[in-house]
Amino acid sequence: MLYPPELLDRLQAITPAPWAGQAFRHMFGDYPPDAENTRGARWNPPGVAAIYTSLARDGALAEAEHQIAVQPIPPRARRTIYTLELTLAGVLDLTDANLLQSLGVGPAELAADDMTACRRLGGATDWLKHDGLLLPSARSTNTNLVIFPTNRARDAHFEILHAEPLD
Repeated sequence: MLYPPELLDRLQAITPAPWAGQAFRHMFGDYPPDAENTRGARWNPPGVAAIYTSLARDGALAEAEHQIAVQPIPPRARRTIYTLELTLAGVLDLTDANLLQSLGVGPAELAADDMTACRRLGGATDWLKHDGLLLPSARSTNTNLVIFPTNRARDAHFEILHAEPLD
């Protein structure tokens, strides 16, 4: 995919920073928490690998509940919330609403079913070889961390601290 040069320039003007801490991930069935989404979702176009996490447990649950609600037949697979310990080398913090708007993603794009603007931004971030994005959640007041695993440094850390089955 080609990305607009002005978008790439704006992203390159943001200084990436290391990130370390805990995040949460909701998974169905036997899928492990490090399973990559390559089909495409809000922040990754098809073909770009991403791992979606939230910095808050209730943020991960809000995202999952939304995905369940939009299914014509709700999934019945076992559900698990994982607590993860992560370190990343080059994360872009796009949690400021004005910054995100200047990159083409305002409140309407953030919540829209059409994910084109968000996918363009996430794909461009991956193309620039950053390993993560901090972003506001479209489903809660929490912050999400989207990881681009293809760009993770060799010494990046991804550890499962806890697996909590949900009833």
